[in-house]
Amino acid sequence: MIPEAVEALAARIPDGARIALPPDNSLPSLALAKALIRRGARGLRLIGVPVSGFATDLLIGAGCAVEVETSAVSLGEAGFAPRFSAALKEGRLTVRDATCPAMHSMLQAAEKGVPFMPLRGLIGSDILANRPDWRVVDNPLADGGDPIVLLPALSPDFALFHAVLADREGNVWVGRRRECATLSHAAKQALVTVERLHPGNLLEDERLAPGTISATYISGVAVAERGAHPVALLDEYGADADYVAAYARSAKTEAGFRDWLEQHVLALEPAQ
Repeated sequence: MIPEAVEALAARIPDGARIALPPDNSLPSLALAKALIRRGARGLRLIGVPVSGFATDLLIGAGCAVEVETSAVSLGEAGFAPRFSAALKEGRLTVRDATCPAMHSMLQAAEKGVPFMPLRGLIGSDILANRPDWRVVDNPLADGGDPIVLLPALSPDFALFHAVLADREGNVWVGRRRECATLSHAAKQALVTVERLHPGNLLEDERLAPGTISATYISGVAVAERGAHPVALLDEYGADADYVAAYARSAKTEAGFRDWLEQHVLALEPAQ
């Protein structure tokens, strides 16, 4: 697989696509999120797996997204996601509320090629009243009186994430973040940015193979150094808490967000 430019990966994603993004404690690709903003993407339907963070707030604030399905949207220690909150209050955003186990279960159904996944723990909660696509049925293996929820398979159009390594075969090393493997298996396409290329075949290295996603499930790779910043990336670099806090202060207002976007996203040279 020949590595592409980050902007070329972003150009593959059409307006209106359903995009799955890992949370800030996993492997989000801020490089791809920023490239989508520079492309002027519109109508995106974001899926937080299982929660949403910095990249989601950026895409919503830039007008790229019209819907988010997730169990939470937060900037962690920096507080609420300001552009998400503003869009929700103004009625510019559709929110499909979920729970963390539900998000993972729906993706696992798609990964396994089955139409639904059963899940306990939702019955008795208010969330079922707002998710008509989640069905409560009687457990067919019991004698009655044992309701269970069926969650439909969720297959995003694209999964986007950032990893440390990829090789020229297209294999991608995600280390212990195996939820990115589920994302890649469930999505129609997985587009990945990485810190650098590995000189050998990752699947032929006994130390790296267990944390590697096969190229079978990867549709495109681009090199983007510090492509997860300001989020931490495994053992490569830590989170930039000051950067996130400064963003949260600026993004409290539309004008502040626009100034921040111009300086930190739109004015940057596209990654090659």
